[in-house]
Amino acid sequence: LNIRCLSMLTAALLCCWSCSVYLVTAIRRTDLFPYGTLHGDAILPEGDDETSRALTLPRPLYFFDSSFSQLYVATNGIISAQDLPMEQQYVDDGLPTDFPVVAPFLADIDTSGGRGHIYYRVTGTPGILNREVNRGFPDAKFTPTHAVVATWENVAAYEDQARAAGPSNKVNTFQAVIGYDETDSYVLFLYPEDGLTFFGTRPKESYNVEIELPARVGFSRGEVSYFIISKTDGPFYSVTQDEDSVKRLSQVGNTGIAGVWLFHTGRRYFFQDIIPASTGGLLVIPPTVGYSPYLVILLLGVYNSLFSTIVIQYTTENKETCARFQRQCSQNAFCSDYPTGFCCHCQTGFYGNGRQCLPDGAPQPVSGKVSGTVTVGSTPFELNNIDLHAYIVVGDGRAYTAISEVPESLGWPMMSVSPIGELFGWLFALELPNSQAGFKITGAEFSRHAEVLFNPGNQRLSIIQTGRGLDEHNHLSVDTAINGNVPYIPPGAEVTMEPFKETYQYYPSVTTSSSVRRFSVVSAERGAESYTFHLKQNITYRDCRHNSQAATPETLQINMERVFLLNPCYTGSHDCDTTAQCIPLEGQAFRCQCATGYRGDGQNCNDIDECAEGLSSCGEHSQCLNLPGTHRCQCQSGFESSYDGHTCVDIDECSSSPCHINARCINDLGSFQCQCLPEYYGDGFQCSPRSGCQCEQHRERLQSEGQTSVGAYIPQCDSDGQYQPRQCHGSTGQCWCVDSRGEERPGTRTPPGAAPVEYCDKPERPKTRCEHHRDGVQNSGSDGLPPIGAYIPQCDENGQYLPEQCHGSTGHCWCVDSIGQERLGTRTPPGSLRVDCSEPERPKTHCELHRDSFLASGPDGRPLVVAYVPQCDENGQYLPEQCDGSTGYCWCVDERGQELAETRTPPGTPRMNCNEPQRPKTHCEHYRDSVQTSSPDGLPPVGAYVPQCDENGQYLPEQCDYSSGHCWCVDSQGQERGGTRTPPGSPRVDCNEPQRPKTHCEHYRDSVQTSGPDGLPPLGAYVPQCDESGQYLPQQCQPSTGYCWCVNKDGEEREGTRTPPGTQPKDCTKPVFVPPSNSRVESVCERWRASLIEQYGGKPDPQQYLPQCEPDGEFSPVQCYGESTYCWCVNKEGQEITGTRSHDAVKPACLPTVAPPVVRPVTRPDVTPPANTDVTLLYAQGQKIGALPLNGTRLDAARSSTLLTLHGSIVVGIAYDCKENKVYWTDLSARTINRASVASGAEPEILISTGLFSPEGLAVDTKRRLMFWVDSNTDVIESADLDGSGRRTLFDLDLVNPRAIIVVSSTGSLYWTDWNREAPKIETSTVDGQGRRVVVSDGVGLPNALTYDSSSGQICWADAGTKRLECISPNGSGRRVISSGLNYPFSMVYYSNHFYYSDWRRDGVIAVSKDSSKFTDEYLPEQRSHLYGITIATSHCLPGKIKVTSYLQID
Repeated sequence: LNIRCLSMLTAALLCCWSCSVYLVTAIRRTDLFPYGTLHGDAILPEGDDETSRALTLPRPLYFFDSSFSQLYVATNGIISAQDLPMEQQYVDDGLPTDFPVVAPFLADIDTSGGRGHIYYRVTGTPGILNREVNRGFPDAKFTPTHAVVATWENVAAYEDQARAAGPSNKVNTFQAVIGYDETDSYVLFLYPEDGLTFFGTRPKESYNVEIELPARVGFSRGEVSYFIISKTDGPFYSVTQDEDSVKRLSQVGNTGIAGVWLFHTGRRYFFQDIIPASTGGLLVIPPTVGYSPYLVILLLGVYNSLFSTIVIQYTTENKETCARFQRQCSQNAFCSDYPTGFCCHCQTGFYGNGRQCLPDGAPQPVSGKVSGTVTVGSTPFELNNIDLHAYIVVGDGRAYTAISEVPESLGWPMMSVSPIGELFGWLFALELPNSQAGFKITGAEFSRHAEVLFNPGNQRLSIIQTGRGLDEHNHLSVDTAINGNVPYIPPGAEVTMEPFKETYQYYPSVTTSSSVRRFSVVSAERGAESYTFHLKQNITYRDCRHNSQAATPETLQINMERVFLLNPCYTGSHDCDTTAQCIPLEGQAFRCQCATGYRGDGQNCNDIDECAEGLSSCGEHSQCLNLPGTHRCQCQSGFESSYDGHTCVDIDECSSSPCHINARCINDLGSFQCQCLPEYYGDGFQCSPRSGCQCEQHRERLQSEGQTSVGAYIPQCDSDGQYQPRQCHGSTGQCWCVDSRGEERPGTRTPPGAAPVEYCDKPERPKTRCEHHRDGVQNSGSDGLPPIGAYIPQCDENGQYLPEQCHGSTGHCWCVDSIGQERLGTRTPPGSLRVDCSEPERPKTHCELHRDSFLASGPDGRPLVVAYVPQCDENGQYLPEQCDGSTGYCWCVDERGQELAETRTPPGTPRMNCNEPQRPKTHCEHYRDSVQTSSPDGLPPVGAYVPQCDENGQYLPEQCDYSSGHCWCVDSQGQERGGTRTPPGSPRVDCNEPQRPKTHCEHYRDSVQTSGPDGLPPLGAYVPQCDESGQYLPQQCQPSTGYCWCVNKDGEEREGTRTPPGTQPKDCTKPVFVPPSNSRVESVCERWRASLIEQYGGKPDPQQYLPQCEPDGEFSPVQCYGESTYCWCVNKEGQEITGTRSHDAVKPACLPTVAPPVVRPVTRPDVTPPANTDVTLLYAQGQKIGALPLNGTRLDAARSSTLLTLHGSIVVGIAYDCKENKVYWTDLSARTINRASVASGAEPEILISTGLFSPEGLAVDTKRRLMFWVDSNTDVIESADLDGSGRRTLFDLDLVNPRAIIVVSSTGSLYWTDWNREAPKIETSTVDGQGRRVVVSDGVGLPNALTYDSSSGQICWADAGTKRLECISPNGSGRRVISSGLNYPFSMVYYSNHFYYSDWRRDGVIAVSKDSSKFTDEYLPEQRSHLYGITIATSHCLPGKIKVTSYLQID
């Protein structure tokens, strides 16, 4: 039946499509897809805000590019891929929504009282929609396998009966059909003739204002994640924009049929934009597409190849190994062997593909040549190797590209050819998690082929860019060839590129991409014009396929879009130096870190001259050349780089057989010699056979060849026919010495009239470096002569370099050192005054080294375009004022060239007096300036709050947000004082009055009000109500549930006072009688669980969330999604505790906040110490403190006992004071810190009872008589005297989930753990809060337990995430693993070469030997429940032998 009906509709639609749009009429209700119970539809229950049960799909549906397996149909005219929130959160808002939505008619619809029905079903009819889709999308190959049909029949708008005269008779009928297969999805919206009679609905909270919101029609992907933990609006598409466009839904369409709207809505691969059909139908409403400009970021995705490519394959016939080929790697890389070959990997602090590596964060200049022919209109322009310069500020992703010497008439049209410079954006883009910038994949050697098609005009342009590698300055060299046509752009026009997205698809050795760009041109000559161009490109390179485990992305997408509330590191609004990395921290915080090879505070970084400071790795026979951010080891003549890239080894020139076939080659260090064999004579490069006496034969040969004419040189021979040691030319008068073969000995020739060289028979000295250098150049031409224009070194009579060297062809002169290396700063052009090279060279200053590194940063030895060049005085010191000639900015610097804060001035403004001392920026000024430059245009974002500082840089006591009109008081740190915020127009608070400390109620209230991820209270959370004095109101209510109850002065609920919604609350001023009962009222956790089970249809899926409740009805401390490992911690109200969410297999270490029920009768909390024990382990176990004696190092289970019973408590942290024999503990339930003497009959004493919310770790400093604790709710570390007085906060920033804390009395050091799941760490400071720093953060998972090994002086921790017990020295060195394979450690103590820790898996105490790393003992209490803190109690203090629990240090 369905197939027949659908075929009828298809035929009707096809018939209409063949007609003119002006002749068609709207579809009728009978043309809708069949619906109703007879067709297998389910009916949505009547109501104002109903949502269907999960509609499980037979196969996944792709919506945009995300896969969904369930759908929900809602009353309010939408279909969603996830369970919907309450309608108040979306029904009156426009697109986009926070959740995935298909919206044929999003409005406040109400079917109560039989006003309409909503039908829905999933059908497996194979032919549904395929003809409609193929007609609307002719190129689509789509055969739907399933469809979802949802129909709203005669549904009405919600009406407030208090305001309405009577029910309206206006009802709507419309239908949505989602067809999909394994890769694509399409959606039909159907609006029959007269199907829409109302076009919007009134908001429920419009009060007496007559306002109606038009329905929203379209699609929204919902929120999408970025930066792992953050979310932003996903893509969306709006069909309607106002009431008129809603009215026309049934009158027009995009298919050629009125009332029929077809859209391509999803694909398995990358799909970000809804595509409407376009088959000649009238689409009169321009759709709104969700784009947001302007930040380059990388995202992970999947995409199909768009065009074929030629791939450069990296293959070897024989296995290549590091031992043979390591020199192919960069000097800043290491080589790794794999089963099929080797790969290069950049070292830490550098990035690249291993063959070429660049220092992290350092700016990257690029240079090259541009050639080709570009035609504008009918005029061709030749580009003959003109210069291209680019400069990339890697720290924030900014790239500048300039092409010089472009004719003006071509320069304006070339503004549209942005793809030339976009290559550098891809190579050095900012990286998000799970992404890679292009340079890490291609390195510096690649080939890029791009084709650009412009419209209108159909101009085509080809771009070929070739990466030539890194030059001698470690700068990328890229040549560009462009050929083709570009659109004409009038002179003086303004060209604006619109946002775009480009997806890069990765294959072995090749990357491809395709994208469509739009740009506008505004000119006085031609007005406003719009253009597009389609860019297709591939980038080929040499990759290494031997490392099969390398994480190569399938795709990366570059988005040019506006992203709100990004960390300044990603927006470029930070104040880090261009040679620094911006490291994002939590929220808007960040840290500046100088790039590898630079030194400074991050705001100002200077190049480290590794050569001058002796930090280079260059070995013997090499010269160190400093480069920006790095250095290069250049081998001397006759040497080559060894496999490690740092040392130089002699080149065996003889291996290439440079000598004559009748000569032998002698390899020397840095050189070689050729000597003719004994029976031959010559220079070794040419050897002739000997016959008789060599000299006589030489003379006879000349005579026979007729070369003894007047003026010719004739060899002089002795009586034996051998060469005389001194030879003279009779016609010129010159004389010289020769060797036994008649070869002239260098340096012995004398002119006529000069005294001849004495003792020609003396042995010949070996050639010097200069002579080798000179002779090598003189014979380097193909004809045995020096190349034309070549520089020939000049040597003195001893063969040493002359101090002054000159280039005969250019006229330049310069000074050199003893090895012929040019002395920087001595080169003079022809005709200018030369430097006196006999003066000793002054060592270069830091400024001169800094300056020279930039002056020679270009490939031609000149500074790069837009590069800042430091200015030095005549003594080589930094000028107090520095200016950037390319930007016009000026600033003051100190003696190290570091920029002084608050001194930078833009061009055209008065400059600072750099001779005046400058004070450093205050906290207020740093905060203010970061906000004022936080937007992409360097201005404060619209509506942003900008802090106000006084003339001394301190926060003004009163702060105001001028965009909202709110004002409030702040403390000296700029923190808002509670209760001081006033709305616009109301009287302000006197901020000069001293601030009253917050009460327990106010602390609790404020912590809840800012506990949500957006700084607001979580939806439905209970917020305590306090009176004007900050005390709890006697009656507390939770608006989201309607329940009310009475509380005591501490905010604790009074038993028997809770009343459900709709009933009269109790009078909290009167006592309440609580009848004895074995039953209890259903808890909030249990009611919520039951409600969700009902909503899930009684059978929740494994991935759906259900609250987990304890037997007494309270929320379990750990909550998880179904059977997954996606878990988090909650407080007693079920609210998530920030920073605890985890996807790990190990669930978070959550502590209960509600004590278990007290068993009557209750015994007195008296201390019962163990008898006859010297050393005892004390452990916390919920409502008691247990005692476990040690027998040596063994656990004496037979003598275990209860030290103290504490009903209604949750004891967590525990510590012991050996001087006064007292035990201290934290109580999570009572929110107190307590102590008691370890003596029979002693009673507990409360030390601190206010301002605590979740006190956990506790430590006692026996030497200074102090105690320290952490609070994981308020995220603070505090200290007090042992009697509770002198309380102070040490740290309240950069803490997320602090747990363990210890103190080392002997050194006055404090250590603590923070198990923040995003960034766990162990930190330290002094006991007075100074010198805070991170001890270890790498390789840490869930550091619950912490202790101190006094024998080694190391800090040790037990990690429930990594399952390891590790130790490390306080300075971060000497890290070692003591034991692995732990279960779930919580707290730990060290004693006598053993570690004792409480374990949550075993619910006991485990002993581990430090020497053997083995488990040596175990104690399991009879009452099985979690054990918390653990410490050592002794009959007397044992200096140097006992150290710390996870909460204690004993000295």
